Amino acid sequence: MTMAKRTASIERNTSETTVNVELGLDGKGSHRITTGIRAFDHMLTQLAQHGLFDLRISAAGDDTHHVIEDVAICLGRAFGQAVGDKQGLVRMAHAIVPMDDALVMVAVDISGRGYARVDIPLDGQPIGELPCDLIQHFIETFAVEAKINLHAKALSGINNHHKVEALFKATARALDNASRIDRRIENRIPSTKDILDG
Repeated sequence: MTMAKRTASIERNTSETTVNVELGLDGKGSHRITTGIRAFDHMLTQLAQHGLFDLRISAAGDDTHHVIEDVAICLGRAFGQAVGDKQGLVRMAHAIVPMDDALVMVAVDISGRGYARVDIPLDGQPIGELPCDLIQHFIETFAVEAKINLHAKALSGINNHHKVEALFKATARALDNASRIDRRIENRIPSTKDILDG
């Protein structure tokens, strides 16, 4: 069986932002990311690199909040489109990633239902020009738009940068594993309901 290309391209133009996202799930981690927020670009690069997703993101907007929110919307929609009809998906996966003092666990379910719970305590200090209070908002918005369940928890950690980077790396690994095709069920939807759509 030849697998269809699992890619998506999303464009969003509003009075506040212009965002373009191209995503390939079965990639090699190739990436080109420019949002105007260097620390955010760095975190998004972790998604591509450690999820082995081919990712292109260009974004510009009137303020940091709107850019981060709209990138989350577009990236979530791209992921949801790229997984396609969900036949043969592993569907559920988790990853635990250390980074120096930080240890972060992420579990995901490509369930067709958008929900996120993020328990990553941050002290409010920004990471470069990336406000820490927007990290949870990004993850929640991404999960809702991708229609996945995503739970993230910091098991330990002091440094904001380390905790957030471990969060993005763990999210990447969990999404990569959950979105893989299990050849034993490649013609079936991995659900007792025979549907993954809410």
